[in-house]
Amino acid sequence: MTASSTRNLGSFGEKMATKFLQKKGYKILEKNFRSKSGEIDIVALDKDTLVFIEVKTRWTREYGPPEEAVTPRKIRSIIKTGQHYKLFHPELPEALRIDVVTADFVKSKGEVRLIKNVTS
Repeated sequence: MTASSTRNLGSFGEKMATKFLQKKGYKILEKNFRSKSGEIDIVALDKDTLVFIEVKTRWTREYGPPEEAVTPRKIRSIIKTGQHYKLFHPELPEALRIDVVTADFVKSKGEVRLIKNVTS
């Protein structure tokens, strides 16, 4: 898979994740927030909780299931980037959480799953 097709698959997965989260009642605040610490795919509100969401999309199992790509190092990066985001948005809730949304095309036409609070 080329870098371009990987980006396209990732973008498609993020669009699916956004629609999925909106149906679940999340309010999307921002997509692809970047700082020197890293990137957060989706920033959203889930009721009174600020949620930083990592989206993982897979077309093959060559590298394992999508959620396995969210490593402790990636979680640390999301935490640092989330702290940076929060500095610019002090009006947002104090309650924070990291979720993962997976879009898996291996066995179906795109199963989307939500994994809440990946840090616990």
